[in-house]
Parts: sequence; C-alpha cells; structure tokens
Amino acid sequence: MKPTLQKIPIDHFITESGKAISIQLSYQLFGQPLFEAPIVLVNHALTGNSNVCGDSGWWKDLIGDGKAIDTKHYTVLAFNIPGNGYDGFLIENYQDFIAKDIAKLFLVGLEKLKINQLFAILGGSLGGGIAWQMAILYPTICKHLIPIASDFRATDWLIANCKIQEQFLNNSSNPIHDARMHAMLLYRTPASFNKRFNRTMNADLKIFNIESWLLHHGKKLQKRFQLSAYKLMNHLLKSIDVTKENESSINTLSTIKSSIYMVSVDSDLFFTAEENLHTFIALFKVKKNIAYSEIKSMHGHDAFLIEFEQLATIIEPIFKTNSVLKSVTL
Repeated sequence: MKPTLQKIPIDHFITESGKAISIQLSYQLFGQPLFEAPIVLVNHALTGNSNVCGDSGWWKDLIGDGKAIDTKHYTVLAFNIPGNGYDGFLIENYQDFIAKDIAKLFLVGLEKLKINQLFAILGGSLGGGIAWQMAILYPTICKHLIPIASDFRATDWLIANCKIQEQFLNNSSNPIHDARMHAMLLYRTPASFNKRFNRTMNADLKIFNIESWLLHHGKKLQKRFQLSAYKLMNHLLKSIDVTKENESSINTLSTIKSSIYMVSVDSDLFFTAEENLHTFIALFKVKKNIAYSEIKSMHGHDAFLIEFEQLATIIEPIFKTNSVLKSVTL
C-alpha cells in the first residue's frame, strides 16, 4: 500500500514573476518515520510524481527495501511539483512559474516539516535541475547532491525543443498526444529505435511499428496527464537556470557545500553528456568534492528510467556507511 498523500499549506507565495498564489504542497514519505533515519529527498521528472517506490513507484527499482536507496535505513521524501495534477491541483497560468519557484517551494516545504538537513537530494531530468537550484539557494541543505540526466541550466537545444512542445500544446487539436509523440524522439535515440523496430510493420494497422509505438505513447500520456500540467512541466524544463546576474556559472555552482555526484547518459540528446562533462571539468578546478559518472546506453535520455542496474551501481556507494566520492567514470 502506497503512503498517504499529505499536504502542506503555503499561503501567499510570491513567484519570481511577482505573482502571489496559495498552494497545498503535497508529498509522500517512504521507509523510516520522519526524523528516525537520514532523509533523502527525491525530485520527480516531467511526467513523474511523488510516488517514487512501492509496487507502482516510478523509481521502484532504485528505491525500496534492499535497493540502492534502502528504505530500511532511510526516510525517503518526495514532493509533487505544484501543478503536476497528481494531487488534483492545477496551474493554468504556467508562465507565472519557473524552476526556481519550485525549488523555493520545496525549501519552504522542508522548513514547514522542520527539516533543516538532508542526507541527499537526487532527481532526474527536470527534478535534477530543481535539485541544482535548491542547492544554490541553500548551499548546506544536503550532504550529497545527485543530479541525474540533468544540468544546472537549459541549453539552447533544450529550449528550442521545449518551444516546439509548447507550439504543439497550444495549437494542436490533439495537444498532449501530439506533443508526446514528438518528445519521445528526444527521450530515445536513432540507435534505440533501429534496434527495437528494424523497419518492421504492424500488420493490423498497416503502418510501421515505430509509428504505432509513438501513437501508443501519445494515447497513454493523454489518458493520465492534463493539458495544463503538461504545459507547466514543459515550461519549467525550459526555465532551468541557476546562474546569477554578473556572476559566472562556475562561481555560482562553487558556493554549494554538498558533495556533488553528476550522473549523465552517454547517448542523452536532451541533457547531453558533453555539456555535463564540461560542467564537471570546470567545477572540479574549484571544488574537489565532486564526481562524474556516465550510464552507458543506446536508449538516450530515458536511460535513467531504464538502466537501473547501472544507475544503482553508480549511486549505491553514496548510501552506504562511510561512503566516499567515487572516481570519475568515463
């Protein structure tokens, strides 16, 4: 049985754009009772939610009893990004929010729960970008920062693809379905598609299997995701940027006191390994408690949701007693 969805009232929150809003920040707790074990915060990705482990948990192969993040030894906390729809709360004016607002809301949530220190924050994709931002806003909030298949800011490539997604969402007669079909081309790779489908045909539909697979994913998300939620999540992804005015990105990142474990996917077309490695090399010159690893996969960005054995091998030592920074894995 999955833990009850709990809510924290946050009144009159002022966004970076100057808008005031009252929010019920929802969350779930897994593993040990709060304050009886080290706390791990997990930030979900674009179509994810707070249900991170258990039978229906989207990271159940990574988090749970005896898993890399062992719920016998840790308390796992996961917030819902307000507006993702999992708790019934939606935000229509999606452009009022940026990723920094979500990071601030999560920090307010921690404060209201009386949590002033986390063992770790980890997140994949959008969740990783929010994790970077939380660590900038509160440099001592966690002992370990683990951004996975993510980066501290959106690149021009990512912004461009989010813009195309936004055009689908605002102009298509079948917006979620069509936007998701496009997005799947970015989450995977040509090699992944070629190996899986090899130009085979769907005899019933009389179309290529890759086409029927894309149509399936469009319909699948359409059934479980609401349009305003998808618009918001896409906009937040585009808005990831922790840099400060008149300060270099490396100087900004160097203020983080946590140990940082960057995990990339070598074939990621979304948050590319090349960009991540560039960040690591530059940051390593000014900050020594940082490590970098790569998941080796043909599956692209989605490998952080597919290659669980590799990801577990990379992060499990962090969650063992007396763990130390891993050496760089290339």
